[in-house]
Amino acid sequence: MLKVLKNLKKSFWSVVVIVILLCIQATTDLALPDYTSKIVNIGIQAGGIETAVPEVIAKEEMEKLLIFTEQDEEILKNYTLMKEERSKQEEKMVHKYLGKDNKIEPDTIYVLKEMKQEEKEILSKIMMNPLMEMATLQNEETASQIKEQMIANMPNIPEPQKQAIQSQNLMDLIKSIPEEQRQQILEQFTHKIDEMQDSIKEQAAVGAVKELYKKLGVDTDKLQNDYILIAGLQMLGVASITMISAISIMLLSSRVAAKLGKTLRDKVFKKVIGFSNKELSEFSTASLITRSTNDIQQIQQLITMLFRVVVYAPIIGIGGFIKVLTNSDSQMAWIIGVAILAVLFVVGTLFIAVMPSFKKLQELVDKINQVAREILTGLPVIRAFHKEEKEEERFEKANYKLMKTDRFVSRAMSMMMPLLMLIMNSIMILIVWVGGHNVDQGVMQVGDMMAFIQYTMQIVMAFLMISMISIMLPRAAVSARRINEVIETEPAIKDIPDVKKLDKSKKGLVEFKNVSFHYPDADTEVLSDINFTAKPGETTAIIGSTGSGKSTVVNLLPRFYDVTGGELLIDGVNVKEVSQKELRDIIGLVPQKGVLFSGTIESNIKYADSNMSDKQMKEAAEIAQAIEFIEEKEKQYEESIAQGGNNVSGGQKQRLSIARAIAKDPEIFVFDDSFSALDFKTDSKLRESLASKTKDKTVIIVAQRISTILNADQIVVLEDGKCARNRNT
Repeated sequence: MLKVLKNLKKSFWSVVVIVILLCIQATTDLALPDYTSKIVNIGIQAGGIETAVPEVIAKEEMEKLLIFTEQDEEILKNYTLMKEERSKQEEKMVHKYLGKDNKIEPDTIYVLKEMKQEEKEILSKIMMNPLMEMATLQNEETASQIKEQMIANMPNIPEPQKQAIQSQNLMDLIKSIPEEQRQQILEQFTHKIDEMQDSIKEQAAVGAVKELYKKLGVDTDKLQNDYILIAGLQMLGVASITMISAISIMLLSSRVAAKLGKTLRDKVFKKVIGFSNKELSEFSTASLITRSTNDIQQIQQLITMLFRVVVYAPIIGIGGFIKVLTNSDSQMAWIIGVAILAVLFVVGTLFIAVMPSFKKLQELVDKINQVAREILTGLPVIRAFHKEEKEEERFEKANYKLMKTDRFVSRAMSMMMPLLMLIMNSIMILIVWVGGHNVDQGVMQVGDMMAFIQYTMQIVMAFLMISMISIMLPRAAVSARRINEVIETEPAIKDIPDVKKLDKSKKGLVEFKNVSFHYPDADTEVLSDINFTAKPGETTAIIGSTGSGKSTVVNLLPRFYDVTGGELLIDGVNVKEVSQKELRDIIGLVPQKGVLFSGTIESNIKYADSNMSDKQMKEAAEIAQAIEFIEEKEKQYEESIAQGGNNVSGGQKQRLSIARAIAKDPEIFVFDDSFSALDFKTDSKLRESLASKTKDKTVIIVAQRISTILNADQIVVLEDGKCARNRNT
């Protein structure tokens, strides 16, 4: 797999940008739950008041507050008593809470000094208890209880004085009594406050701050709306960054994956083009097609998701867990562990069940491609023998096996998402149930519970992505291995480092010296002790019964196979010591089965050189006896040729193949039973025209007809891979 991924170096900068964008997206995704928590906890529940520190407070309220604390200096050093001349900070606070048209008298309001968030949090802890105590005493029911307690502690007090106490403001009353007595009276209330959770105390203290603002004339509704609006806009901004990053990542990932696919297809194709017949027989055509399409597609799909898993998932998983431990109630962290274990169990079970089928699936795709290709190629024969039903059964068998395996994989994989959704929804219910009890007990706030749900879902999704890629990865690894098999296969026939040049003084000379040959992995030799020389200006004919090795001899000339014994010399040089390009440039081969390419008649004849002159093309067509049927066509040389030449007859296909070789004007012409589809008259005319064209060329003809080789200068008779006779005519 890593060998395939090395091809990503061509998209290095795109990969770097994707990684940066994934880090940005992960960071913004982790920030969103915090905004949800703030909007619920601060914006909705606390009325837009962030901490238990009033930013503006009336002087008389501050004096009341200081009654309930011994840290007067710690509190007052952070406030400024507003004078007639206001500083920028004081003006900012007054405008924020009291508006621009306020009429504030000097020395009546305390304004919070500019301070850091950490300092504000420390001050909040100092002011939390005093604010709660002051708010508690301002409650009418609590005030009545304290007054009754004071009266009960003074049994001999006259009735008028009792009534005076009942009618007097509790705060004024507490101010007037000695410190020791005050502490005694308030002890039972302060004791209850000390036992409360910090989150409950903070909420109550924030409520007290809100009441202080109301007394000062602050529009608390506006304060709340402004906070929610600003926090909401910030949240939208963060979400927009996430959206832009996600879209950019998908676009870049698709481009990188597509470029990787293109690179791999190029490498596979270029490698296959250089394969000898040995490698082509090892890899079936159907398998090579599957490797170039389906297997590379699997790699592309993996790459699209791989970056998100390698970069994004760990950041989200680890970052979310840290956020849970630091920003939420860590006592609920066990729920995340339960969720992760449940996800891993489901994915692991499916992984074990489905993995063996992935490799089998690729092999079955190869098989069905092979069967389909064989049937489509041999369709005329199938129809001629009326074997449609038999071939349908063969295809149905291969198709059924593929369907059965694919159905098993699809069913197993289709179970994953419902099961994972069940786990996620069950986890959400568990969080709400546990979190609801914690909210009721004052251990956590509603916003924190909502943030915890979001963080949990992010962590679970991160593990889900890792699990999904763990299933895709083995399938892609199978495909990568199959692709690497092709790319890393070294052709059996390749040029030596120091190739020799052809000897121009022996131009067109072909010499077989004790040549023997056996196919790879075969025990018996197909050819043995072959000796003959084909000279320029002469025609050498090779005949023999079926299976005698005639076509094998032809395949040795352009080095489709290498001789396994003896020497084959062309232009006086061993073909193994010449570059394949130079060797094949001087050979004009017409194979036994005429092969045409999709395009036009012109593109097929000019296949050797697209810049070839029309005169040369027409001359080749005329020699090949093809000009007659070409000129009968409506578009003549521009007439379309279907893939494989399926829209022309066998004889026309053969003549166009011969014209292609003639147009190349090589030193050596090799005709591998290339006149079999021609009638005797056309065959005779073609050989007569060809004789004038090839008078200085070497011509090697493999034929079955005696009439085709009657005028040959040399006839080589093969029998069981040996030269039975070599006769000069």
